[in-house]
Amino acid sequence: MKKSIFLLVVVALCFCVALPQTASAQDGAGLYKAKCAGCHGPGGEGKVGPKLQGTSMTADQIATLVTTGDTAKKVPHKKPLNGVSADDAKAIAAFVKTLK
Repeated sequence: MKKSIFLLVVVALCFCVALPQTASAQDGAGLYKAKCAGCHGPGGEGKVGPKLQGTSMTADQIATLVTTGDTAKKVPHKKPLNGVSADDAKAIAAFVKTLK
């Protein structure tokens, strides 16, 4: 009986840890559409802003750029995006990395 309860708790914890990642990917697409697609295109093909499809930037680099801006002023995002939390930026970055 104790083994069954322990196994149930482990499975529940694994599910709870994996759940936010799934929601994050879905949220990232919506956030990208609302905050990024106007300049980078709906599929990241580039418009006014540069092409994001196949970017060599890591998801962490993208999230940092979205939340802090580019202090070195090497890319157009010199300031952070308004109304985007750190979690939102991670979701956007995860979505951008799926663009091919």
